Amino acid sequence: MKNTLWPAFIDVVKRDVVPALGCTEPVSVALAAAIAVNKLNIKHQDITAINVLVSANLMKNGMGVTVPGTGMVGLEVAAATGAVAGDCQAQLEVLKNLTTEDVAIAKAMIDKKLVSVSVANVSNILYAKVTVLTDHHSASVTIADSHTHILAIEEDGITTYIANPKNTTQTAQQAENSNPFINACAQDIFDFATQAPLADIHFIEQAYQLNNALSIEGLQGNYGLQVGATFQRNIERGLLSAGLLTDVLLRTAAASDARMGGAMKPAMSNSGSGNQGIAATMPVVVVAEFIKADEEQLIRALMLSHLMAIYIKSHQNKLSALCGATTASMGAVAGMTWLLGGNIQQISAAINSMIGDIAGMICDGAKTSCAMKVSSSAGSAIKSALMALDGLGVTGNEGIVAHDVDSTIRNLSALANGSMTQTDIQILDIMINK
Repeated sequence: MKNTLWPAFIDVVKRDVVPALGCTEPVSVALAAAIAVNKLNIKHQDITAINVLVSANLMKNGMGVTVPGTGMVGLEVAAATGAVAGDCQAQLEVLKNLTTEDVAIAKAMIDKKLVSVSVANVSNILYAKVTVLTDHHSASVTIADSHTHILAIEEDGITTYIANPKNTTQTAQQAENSNPFINACAQDIFDFATQAPLADIHFIEQAYQLNNALSIEGLQGNYGLQVGATFQRNIERGLLSAGLLTDVLLRTAAASDARMGGAMKPAMSNSGSGNQGIAATMPVVVVAEFIKADEEQLIRALMLSHLMAIYIKSHQNKLSALCGATTASMGAVAGMTWLLGGNIQQISAAINSMIGDIAGMICDGAKTSCAMKVSSSAGSAIKSALMALDGLGVTGNEGIVAHDVDSTIRNLSALANGSMTQTDIQILDIMINK
């Protein structure tokens, strides 16, 4: 047992599982705008232009998603609301204080064509540079590589801040702390989640609190495509039966409905995505409630889910053509299988089965229909968990699935980081030109 990795596991979960209000790609643009305005120390009336440059992947994920509290989609409204009312200290909750008056002001700025958005010619997969101009001054903030990582700040054309480059002589211990998965495998994650002191991992319970609240909101409001509410209505009509599978689908989808539909409630994200956080949380919560699990079981299952999801995602580019809800749900299947009495071999079989089932589901940007992909991934998770408990699953003789789960995860990541990069280019081309 590699319990020497446990402190690093805790650090990475605390870093990658954080509250986020709204889709994290447009929110990163709003954050950059808010920081730029703060540097200028101006009121919104002083703004003459906001110019936004983003990577192709960020453009894809920001074109069609509703910005919380606005009822509007796109990066223009994200930049405008961030500039008008963004809290530059609030990270991924930058828009938490947004009011209807702020939204009206932002909309007026867009109507006056003060906001422009275009694709930057950069190699960074995640990149946003927001420049706010007044009659006499300007400030530019560049966020890159992660949704809150400030790469550079320029004031009146002069660079006043630049992030320290990575130390090329970084020690092996430092590298392991920033990415503990270099020397880890699925067994290590299982050992940590099921045996670490409860006090050390209790913080993950906030994922339940935030994402369950979003799920309730999604069932009560008219958000997005109402995927979760549609399941609920058809149970009441008698067209669907209530039960574990239906509950997993409807409650997971409802949380995504609310998030992608602009609800003013934060999601607990995973690996920089609220939908991935929902996918790693809600199926586990539903199973825990179904079997009447105690608090410790829920916490350990959530930690297993979220850390396994981060482990799988760590092998992939931050944004890609592969739908992140699928990989997050592979974390959920670990937590679900364990709650239902499964061991590490059955958890590994369940993850293998999911990769054999839904590998290759494309990400065509953040939008309301993400709730359908979230529910599809959750459905694959419950199916794979139940099969694994019966000793059934996709084997290493089939497709990209290997004989051990860690190799299968690497095969999936090779697909995402390799040939699917061309898929990503094609997706964006279709989205921009349709």
